[in-house]
Amino acid sequence: MDRELSSRSLAAHLKRGGLIAYPTESCYGFGCDPDNRNAVLRLLRLKQRPQRKGLILIASHYRQVARYLQPLSPAEQIRLRQNGAEAVTNLMPVKPSCPRWLRGIHDTLAVRLTAHPFASQLCRSVGSALVSTSANLAGRRATKTYAECLRLFGKKVWVLPGRVGKRKRPSTIRAWGDGRIVRK
Repeated sequence: MDRELSSRSLAAHLKRGGLIAYPTESCYGFGCDPDNRNAVLRLLRLKQRPQRKGLILIASHYRQVARYLQPLSPAEQIRLRQNGAEAVTNLMPVKPSCPRWLRGIHDTLAVRLTAHPFASQLCRSVGSALVSTSANLAGRRATKTYAECLRLFGKKVWVLPGRVGKRKRPSTIRAWGDGRIVRK
């Protein structure tokens, strides 16, 4: 299939509220358009995850998440990119307009500028940040391969073929302000 055509098809699928599964640094992830409340709620139901917990957004560039966050200086943008290269997700202060369906009960939003080649290219090709949560039911082991994800979730999400990164564990989650580790 033509690469540009598939990017347009994928972007249209996401805009219509479709869900996807795609490879990330350590496992397959579920994703959707972060601005589509119905898609986010469908994803949470699929995972059996409570909305109050909030979700992670991945992006290929700060511009894709800037509208959700309090402004960052150029030096902070570099820090955010460097953290992404180390698979660190940051809990960032949000603008008041940041949707509750993304941040849950928190006044922060979990954000990672992903360095995973597939996930980063995916964000570039659809021109947007994406919701990113492990492709599994809450509390269960995350899927690691295309075949496993397709078998478990292929009727409910568009599973994209690709290779999961070499990380054994999910991204580290760190509080932006004080650097405190929330999840290692």
